[in-house]
Amino acid sequence: MIEATPDIRPLLAVLVSFVAAFFIVASHRSPNVREGWTLVASLAKFGVVASMLPAVLDGAVFEWSAGAFLPGVGAPIEFALRADALGMLFAFLASGLWIVTSFYSIGYMRGLDEPNQTRYFAAFAVSLAATMGIAFAGNLVTIFVFYEILSIATYPLVAHDETAEARSAGRKYLAYTMFGGGVLVLAGTALVYLLAGSVDFTAGGIAELANADPGLAMLAFFLLAIGFGVKAGIMPLHQWLPEAMVAPTPVSGLLHAVAVVKSGAFGVSRVVLDVFGPELVFDLSLPLGFSAGLVLSTVGAITLTAASLIALRKDHLKRRLAYSTISQLSYIILGLGLFGWYGLVGALLHIPAHAFMKLTLFFCAGNIHVSTHTDYISQMAGIGKRMPLTMGAFTVASLGMAGIPLLAGFVSKYYMLIGGVQMGMELTPIAYYLVGALLLSGVLNVAYFWPVIYTAFFEAEDAHDAKPLVDFPLGGESRSIVAATDGGRAGDDADDSDDDDEGESADTVDDIVADAGDADDSSSDADGVDESEIPDADLDDLPTDEEGVVRPDFAASERDFSEPAERVDTGDYAVDKRPSDADVPFGPGRADAADERAGDAAEAHDDGEPAADAHDAHAGDDHAVADHDDHGADDHDDGHHGGPPAGGWEHVAGLDALRGRESTWFTLGPILTSMTLAVLLGVIPYEMGFLELIELIVDTRLPEEVMRP
Repeated sequence: MIEATPDIRPLLAVLVSFVAAFFIVASHRSPNVREGWTLVASLAKFGVVASMLPAVLDGAVFEWSAGAFLPGVGAPIEFALRADALGMLFAFLASGLWIVTSFYSIGYMRGLDEPNQTRYFAAFAVSLAATMGIAFAGNLVTIFVFYEILSIATYPLVAHDETAEARSAGRKYLAYTMFGGGVLVLAGTALVYLLAGSVDFTAGGIAELANADPGLAMLAFFLLAIGFGVKAGIMPLHQWLPEAMVAPTPVSGLLHAVAVVKSGAFGVSRVVLDVFGPELVFDLSLPLGFSAGLVLSTVGAITLTAASLIALRKDHLKRRLAYSTISQLSYIILGLGLFGWYGLVGALLHIPAHAFMKLTLFFCAGNIHVSTHTDYISQMAGIGKRMPLTMGAFTVASLGMAGIPLLAGFVSKYYMLIGGVQMGMELTPIAYYLVGALLLSGVLNVAYFWPVIYTAFFEAEDAHDAKPLVDFPLGGESRSIVAATDGGRAGDDADDSDDDDEGESADTVDDIVADAGDADDSSSDADGVDESEIPDADLDDLPTDEEGVVRPDFAASERDFSEPAERVDTGDYAVDKRPSDADVPFGPGRADAADERAGDAAEAHDDGEPAADAHDAHAGDDHAVADHDDHGADDHDDGHHGGPPAGGWEHVAGLDALRGRESTWFTLGPILTSMTLAVLLGVIPYEMGFLELIELIVDTRLPEEVMRP
């Protein structure tokens, strides 16, 4: 074991953002000062971490300890922070990307005029402090403490919008990560202490565990691996992650592509490399020739394949990215179970590779939302001409996720493929099917990213094909998504032979309701329509109740929700009052929210809730509580405000985009920065320092007899 040098810098890396959170709260009356503290703290944290990197690359380890605080049957347990090579990998990545995300957060939160921005920036700072604690934790107890602090600190970020969906997502997040994963980690920690008398992280694993009872050692391993794996989104414990996409995009970007989910993957890395050791993980045998490591890799292979298949059907862009995250994190889990130099290097290299690529993708999704209020892929036809830089960066990051050469994803996946083949040739043929899962996942990555790129660059707004790989009927359907100048949609009045008579009748009633609302401002209630205002020629086609009174038919089962519904203009749309990334019709409480929106618009505005039109309220009664993930085309939010404006997207030329016409540089700058990092890691991974650091980690944790390049 390398002798550690006492140093206060690991503690400073944690405290910088903790202290900054107090200054952020104290500066709540001055947004510029508040955001200044955020930027200063992010730069200071990165500076502290970077100052330790050269010595760590030379093999040094820095340690700070508060002393023993839990005596027991073995060695006393210390609250210790240690900056070793593995911890430096995670800390250097997270602290550097916090700078990028801080700039993006300023542009995003101001662009949408989001409420509670002080709470947002303060919670973000505390979350990064907890992330540094996880990175530099010296033992299982210390990492458990910061693991739980991270769950608590990120809850306000997940529930930021304070809607029913946001609160539900926050509760589910805590239930899975804090009360589920946290309890398993604590149980595994206690069992390791009983078996080995120590919980300190040791390069290559704690020696005493090799002599412990194999059954109990196996139990301790899976308790810890599953406990940390909850935050990494392993199936079937992944449900919290797609729901957490209700959070603002910067939260989804850093915390759900870097800090939170990576803390889970990092925890599994610590368990494999520094608690049990790669050799013991491979030697812990199970029936049918499986070892603990192969079981871990199998879970990763199943998760990455299943999540990729689910992502194919997601029309909401952030939810597609969420399932992509679940899939990509499983590469790390799979690689950690591959006993060999190449497999472990590939797994650890995928931590920064995925961070750069997925951060770019989330930033692009957020920029699209801020600039165009568009969240659904089916409404993005031709958006590439409106946002060329954003969609160009999205394309580059997508290619990297699919493993295209010269991008970050290719290098890490290449190492894992070599590691799987090598393990199959030298140790067990079972490893070959893991190679097959990696190759299949690459194909699926292309399948669920290509429709987004094709829709954005190669389709016109007035000739859009709703792809069969999203939430639409198999075979797709060609239609226009261009808004008409009268507030409707182009082609609404066209004769569609595919529509049944009842569907046409419902559309006719919608048009009459909209016209009646325009003609008489004193009545915007779409509950019913006065017969005197309905042309006689249309009476035979209109739906009536048992008494013969004409009633609009808002039945969700008959409506084609691939098209946004007609609006009764109140002049007080939700996007204007409280924009949110959570404009999706899933989750509990939607019916109640729809009832509230149908009430007094002025009262809703005074309470800080968005006002919506009467048509949305009535349509929401029937289908708003439907689950967006499981019910396909019928789940589209008929109150959705995205898509191109009347006349189609504005064309923004390349030079105009660079001058800031596409979006503010507070958001464009971070997008291009993270994309550039993804490219550089694919071209010069060693010169960036990550590959050199990872080789040092793996070399010090594998037995000497294991083959190295």
